[in-house]
Amino acid sequence: MSVWQGQPKPDKLSVDEALKQVKKGIRGITNKLYWGIVAMIALIVCAFIITFFFTFRSTATTIGILIILITMLMYLSLIVRHYHILNKHDLTQNPTEYLDTLKEYQKKRTKVIGWFYYTYMLLISTGLALYFIEVLERAPVYFKLITYGSTIVWFLFITFYLKPRMFRNEEEKLNLMIDRLIRLQEQFD
Repeated sequence: MSVWQGQPKPDKLSVDEALKQVKKGIRGITNKLYWGIVAMIALIVCAFIITFFFTFRSTATTIGILIILITMLMYLSLIVRHYHILNKHDLTQNPTEYLDTLKEYQKKRTKVIGWFYYTYMLLISTGLALYFIEVLERAPVYFKLITYGSTIVWFLFITFYLKPRMFRNEEEKLNLMIDRLIRLQEQFD
């Protein structure tokens, strides 16, 4: 008589456990997106206040802030779309449909994030460069060099060090959830 008689095999997850783990993973991603939306709205409000309630002599400064504001609005629309995709379906109602939604989300996300990120960084850099023209106008040369240099180093750090790790981590979480749902689906087939 087998020790596993009457119990699920150890390599297979129970349906409830698999659904609970996937729900927890999706909730983690949607919470992160939600707080990203809240933070982005706060930053957009700040940029709006700076643009329309502060007086700048140079139109380059205003154009720079407007570029940053438009870029942040683009990013906000992207994360709101991702939030709605992940949050609109109930996993327990139709796991197969949810699995298809997750796979489609993963494909679109990978494609969009790749080109959007570089567009985002280019626009933010351009906006900051235009903004700094007036803001750093009277600053000493060494301060201008430090400001522009640290901004460039920060963008390079984010682009080549932080971004790949963040996206790889999120991709692994999505792959894990998709894998769990596939294994769950195979148990019923």
